Amino acid sequence: MKKIKDYNANSIEVIENLEAVRKRPGMYIGDTSAKGLHHLFKEIFDNSVDEYLAGFANKIKITLTKKNSIIIRDNGRGIPIDIHPKTNKTTIETIFTILHAGGKFGGKNSGYLISGGLHGVGASVVNALSEYLIVNVWKDHKEYQIDFKNGGKSISKLKILGNTNQTGTQIEFKADKNIFSTINFNSHEIIERIKEVAYLNPNLIIEYYDQKNEDQFVFHFPRGLTSYLEELTKGEIKFTSIANFKLNTDKRVKANIAFCYTKSIYENIISFANNIPTLDGGSHEAGFKIALTRAINEYALEQKLQQNGKNLDGQDVREGIYCIISVYLVESIVQFEGQTKTKLASPVIRNFFEKNLYQVIKDYLYQNKKEALEIIKYAYAAKKAREAAKKARQVTRELNIKAKKSFAGKLVLAQSKNPLERELFIVEGDSAGGSAKLGRDRKIQAILPLKGKIINTEKATLKSIVANDELSTIINSIGAGFADNFSVSKSNYGKVIIMTDADTDGAHIQALLLTFFYNFMEDLINDKRVYIALPPLFKITNKSDKKFSYAWSLNELKSQTDKIVNYEIQRYKGLGEMNYEQLWETTMNPKTRTLIQVKNTETAQKIIEILMGQDVDIRRRWIEDNVEFGLEDIYLNEK
Repeated sequence: MKKIKDYNANSIEVIENLEAVRKRPGMYIGDTSAKGLHHLFKEIFDNSVDEYLAGFANKIKITLTKKNSIIIRDNGRGIPIDIHPKTNKTTIETIFTILHAGGKFGGKNSGYLISGGLHGVGASVVNALSEYLIVNVWKDHKEYQIDFKNGGKSISKLKILGNTNQTGTQIEFKADKNIFSTINFNSHEIIERIKEVAYLNPNLIIEYYDQKNEDQFVFHFPRGLTSYLEELTKGEIKFTSIANFKLNTDKRVKANIAFCYTKSIYENIISFANNIPTLDGGSHEAGFKIALTRAINEYALEQKLQQNGKNLDGQDVREGIYCIISVYLVESIVQFEGQTKTKLASPVIRNFFEKNLYQVIKDYLYQNKKEALEIIKYAYAAKKAREAAKKARQVTRELNIKAKKSFAGKLVLAQSKNPLERELFIVEGDSAGGSAKLGRDRKIQAILPLKGKIINTEKATLKSIVANDELSTIINSIGAGFADNFSVSKSNYGKVIIMTDADTDGAHIQALLLTFFYNFMEDLINDKRVYIALPPLFKITNKSDKKFSYAWSLNELKSQTDKIVNYEIQRYKGLGEMNYEQLWETTMNPKTRTLIQVKNTETAQKIIEILMGQDVDIRRRWIEDNVEFGLEDIYLNEK
């Protein structure tokens, strides 16, 4: 990198007024994508809304033209047109060409006590980033106009167009295509912002005309936040009516809060400060949450509705809530974090809510005891579910820690990087495990020998499962979690194959493993990933030519021995009696083996509940009535 030798006054670039905005637009509007483009609309629109907040306008008309310009007109006072004492320019030219010139800085002497505009820089920033901008003002019985072009350059002095009895301001601008990646406004996004403002300001009428799509709308919601909540909760099951509160006991603060409770498991809180969406919340949301929690807990205590003498946490009382918070703060106390104002930082509003809103909510609970009871019942149910989930997470963490400790030296991994082609053989005993390790296809087949006893998970507690070395190792090997945290998409294997001895103990281990999979990894079965290997029961050796074959049933044994004069039969008592070549050929080779695919059916689940459950009498009666029970009732064969 070439070094700059000289660093002096000539190295410092001085950018005045709007050139700074054009050089670094992201500093003022966030970015130059579609999001930044719509930010321009919001700045001018917010200025018109501020006229409504100041009490001088009640109607705003917005037009999206066919040429992608935006026209915003209000019936407010009209921007001042007289000469500004500090700039010696008309005030309207000063506002649109000089940063930080506006009517929102002067406190009591300013034109606005409450405003949502970008601290007065919005109009000049929009002008700086526009191909052209035209301002019309109706004021003092005259209509005035001033035009700007190419990033805020004035192309005409303020001129009088004629006489009028109207008042207000109209601004038309077209974004500069050399600045933005797109200059096509999205009508849907414009409407969403208009609707927000109309809901927040019940006495304001907003007309929208979309010339490109030949649409027109009028937005006016006299019931305000109640209408807003009705719109937001469409499709939700509400178990309270909508509560709507207005607070204005402090001359510096006005607040409007509406909420209701639904059967949702989430909280939905939307907040605004001076009509600006505070997407990251802030002090008003914090104050509301504290007031709500305190009011509900005090009411529950006083009405003897507490459960187990426990207070509710904030997240408990907010489960299912839909809430809209709209606050208006005078300029002297409003504080935001960041230029784009997504988080309110005014401590006054938090204190105001903690003190005033708390009592209002508590009064609401006493006046609506039936709904209050439902809110508290729902909150305690949420608390119970949250504590159960916390316990489950703790058990999972303990299980993972335990599994990792017992994991080393057990699992023999497959080499393939593709989880779907990998197979995990869960093998009974070290002896069979040794043969399986030697005989396997190393690329796709992993071996996990079971060295200890597996517990019956139909009866076991989570604590017992955590304490069982074999189950914790199986969970860690499969790698997809368990119980409510199980995700089959995270499984390390496309097939999990249970391979046990063909005897009573082997059948018992199969039953215990299947019970575990049904109870804690059900989706592994639903996704057709659980299988049982079928090793042969017999080896038949022809003494004449020393050749041998295998039989998987008594019928197969009889069929083969009928063809041989002189033979020897070996009954396999365990997998370990086979050498690794025999185990591969009969049980593990995908080309020659027979697997039973485990299915999930109501019958299977019922049988597990009966045979592995706590009720001994039901189990005994079922066995007595179903002595002919066979594998075909549970399994689907795969050859």
